[in-house]
Amino acid sequence: MIKEILEKTGALMEGHFILSSGKHSSRYVQCARLFEFPEYGDIVGEELAKLLRKYDVETVVGPAMGGVILSYVVARYLKARSLFAERENGVMKLRRGFFVRPGEKAAVVEDVVTTGGSVREVIEILKEYGANVVCVGSIIDRSGGKVDFGVPFESLLKLDLPIYNPEDCPLCKQGIPAEKPGSRGLK
Repeated sequence: MIKEILEKTGALMEGHFILSSGKHSSRYVQCARLFEFPEYGDIVGEELAKLLRKYDVETVVGPAMGGVILSYVVARYLKARSLFAERENGVMKLRRGFFVRPGEKAAVVEDVVTTGGSVREVIEILKEYGANVVCVGSIIDRSGGKVDFGVPFESLLKLDLPIYNPEDCPLCKQGIPAEKPGSRGLK
């Protein structure tokens, strides 16, 4: 069902992409396209909330940009608070008056996990506040099972999409121009 929603909304794309991690791929998932359609965003958020419910989450935190809307929708179905972390001068932070209490049970959610870099940054922020990060959830795990957050990781869909180091990218070698659809603003 999730893959069909991604295809129907145009969120599953083909081309030459530079991922947030700096790696390259011929496939990209732009979940912002999914969230253009609130009815699909609600389905995805509710399904992820069902996976995370067993962790007794009090607060759901997503990294900007991919986790902002997802955090809100998942939190609504978990009857939890929704926060997001964002970059300030290149550093991920809780801003806008957001905080977590020591011991508060937090879930970190992200639309797509490839290397897990943004999720790890959010986990570290929450630990600095003394929160108890109980799980991570994503719509899509494209890590190939390689990512370990030190807490349970739940995803709605595992996609084995090609990922290349820039120096090994066959698309670059063919001279195909690359797009940077991610949110980190990599050069």
